[in-house]
Amino acid sequence: MLSQENTPIFDALKNYMNENTISFHVPGHKHGRGNPEFTEFIGKNAMNIDLTIMPDLDSIMNPTGVIKDAEALAAEAFGADRAFFLVNGTSSGIQAMIMAACREGDKILIPRNAHKSVISSIILSGAEPVYLRPEINEEFGITMGITLNEVAGAIRKNPGAKALFIINTTYYGIASPLIDLARLAHDNDMAVLVDEAHGAHLRFHESLPVSAMEAGADLAASSTHKLAGSLTQSSMLFLKGKRFSPGYVKSILNLSQTTSPSYILLASLDVARKNMAQNGRNLMSKTISLAQWARYKINAIQGLYCMGSEVLELYEGFTLDPTKLCINVKDLGITGFTASKMLREKFNIQVELSDFYNILAVVSIGDSKSTVSALVKALSNIPRHLQGPNKKKLPPVPDLPIPELALLPKEAFYSEKRRHPFKESAGRISGEMIMAYPPGITIICPGEIITGDIIDEILMIKEAGGLIQGMEDRELKYINIIK
Repeated sequence: MLSQENTPIFDALKNYMNENTISFHVPGHKHGRGNPEFTEFIGKNAMNIDLTIMPDLDSIMNPTGVIKDAEALAAEAFGADRAFFLVNGTSSGIQAMIMAACREGDKILIPRNAHKSVISSIILSGAEPVYLRPEINEEFGITMGITLNEVAGAIRKNPGAKALFIINTTYYGIASPLIDLARLAHDNDMAVLVDEAHGAHLRFHESLPVSAMEAGADLAASSTHKLAGSLTQSSMLFLKGKRFSPGYVKSILNLSQTTSPSYILLASLDVARKNMAQNGRNLMSKTISLAQWARYKINAIQGLYCMGSEVLELYEGFTLDPTKLCINVKDLGITGFTASKMLREKFNIQVELSDFYNILAVVSIGDSKSTVSALVKALSNIPRHLQGPNKKKLPPVPDLPIPELALLPKEAFYSEKRRHPFKESAGRISGEMIMAYPPGITIICPGEIITGDIIDEILMIKEAGGLIQGMEDRELKYINIIK
């Protein structure tokens, strides 16, 4: 009998290593001997468990052994009926969810502040996106959640839509009223798909927003690596209920998931699950306390404002993940891009993201009073490093309408294109995707009509120091438009 104390994959790797097996299989470094410089740095144990598919280690394509057992334990720990381990990141889980729910031409309701991986999945599936307009908080200049009224209106206008896609939580920690949204979608025979890239920890404390599986979602893709302690690129896809066959979902995952998974990543999922199952509530209690202490201290610093639950008074049904510290710096007369750069260059602190008004610091189970105190101290020192010429009154962040869709994203992506000067592209149909990354939210998608306001917004972010990605021309002098 398996219990949450077991780590099937990790134990199998250690057993293989302890048997001193002579390897005549890939990988070719042969337990690190073929790459001594890297082995010396990363450690012999890591190279010894960098293995490949074999009978005692199971296969991620068709798990029947230790991977199957580890996924069953994960499903139990996270409140799902089935769990699928991912080594291609949560993006592969999002792709599988959308391809499972939608065929070519099917409509899917999607918040406009969805991650780029959602748009990539729309291109692959051939589905038609119906964008939902999220609420905007003008003080922070960020998108919030999706209201019940917004979704109900979209369902009335698109009665045949196959799925509702929800973000739980947004990058900034805002959760929409997920239970009510899931019930509304199911009442209209729609699948509920949840991007829980920033919600792997939600199930483990009552002070956090409700998790997708607890709220009744059919499928949820979760970044275990972001907030539950596994290694970068390792994630899980969860399934609950009878709407989707586990075998069908697995067959879709197998279309793009590597046949040579990293067993180091798989083992990290296994051990992270054990840690959260056994210690998750205590770990999250400590994490929440640290974050709330930091929020209190930051709000005592002149010129800074760390978002708290008070912002939710404006939005019915929304909740906030308190471990996300969204820190508004506009009253200092600088952008979040500038504040982020100062923290890294002057204090050796790297935040999760920066935007026009804010920086975002993530407090997790790996933090301590020491690390959080260092952040607070650095933030308190930013004002004294500012001189008059650096300060300026920042313009309001534009709240642009959702662009008009001229072609389906898949049709636009595969259409013939030509280069066109970006600043002169208003009125043209975009042939590529442009976003600020992080957070990876698209500003213009393939098939949408470019407007002058969109051009101005992208240039404003770029000139302020934001990282603009997605286009072929990295300098953004040109954009690919549909011929």
